[in-house]
This record gives sequence, C-alpha cells and structure tokens, in this order.
Amino acid sequence: MAKIPELFERGLAVRREVLGAAHVDAALERATELTDDFQTFLTETAWGSVWSRPGLDRKTRSMLAIGMLAVLGHSEELGLHIRSTRRTGVSADEVKEILLQAAVYGGVPAANAAFRQAEAALQQLAGEEKP
Repeated sequence: MAKIPELFERGLAVRREVLGAAHVDAALERATELTDDFQTFLTETAWGSVWSRPGLDRKTRSMLAIGMLAVLGHSEELGLHIRSTRRTGVSADEVKEILLQAAVYGGVPAANAAFRQAEAALQQLAGEEKP
C-alpha cells in the first residue's frame, strides 16, 4: 500500500498524541510484511482522516471510542483508550458515566466486562503517576 505522506504524517502525529509515542512506535516497529499495510491504513484512515476532523474535539472522540469499544467487547483496545485518557482529558468519573451509558444501550454483560477493564487500566494509570 502506497503511503499518502501528508495523511500518514498527520495521522501519525495525532495517533502519538492520543495513544502515546511509545505505544505507536512499538506498533510500527512490530509491523511485518503482513501487517505493514494495515498500520499504514490505520494511521491514515482512523487517525489521519477521522481523528483529525474538526467536527468533534479529541476528548469527545476519546469518549465515543471508549463507549463503542465497551459495547463491542474489544477489551484490549478499550484498555488502551482508557489509558490514553490522561492525554485526552477524560476523567475517571467520565469513564464511569460512559460505561453506565454503554450498559443501557449496549448491554449489561458488555458494560460489566468494560468496567473490569476500566478498573485495571485506571489502576495502572494511578500506579504510573506515583513518584
């Protein structure tokens, strides 16, 4: 897949700002011949095209991602996005409210699993913030 330089660079910047440079750089370094095109697609499309749009601020996009990932049961990505809340400005109380909303519209089992993932991710963040 040929990279679109401007879109890739814009996406890479936003992806690093939201998820953290260490995570993004590690994902790109792990890319193989099989997954390299997917990393390009993800960076250009999700981050360069959608997360970069002006219609919603980054915090709102983060909140939506958390809710959707919870409902879909994508716990690994959910944890990643909850850990990224320190960069997107979403508070632990807002995560709680997002997951309560997810319980109503996406189902209690999905929200139950999401609360477990959120608890683990928020505890990890709290541990990283201690001196």
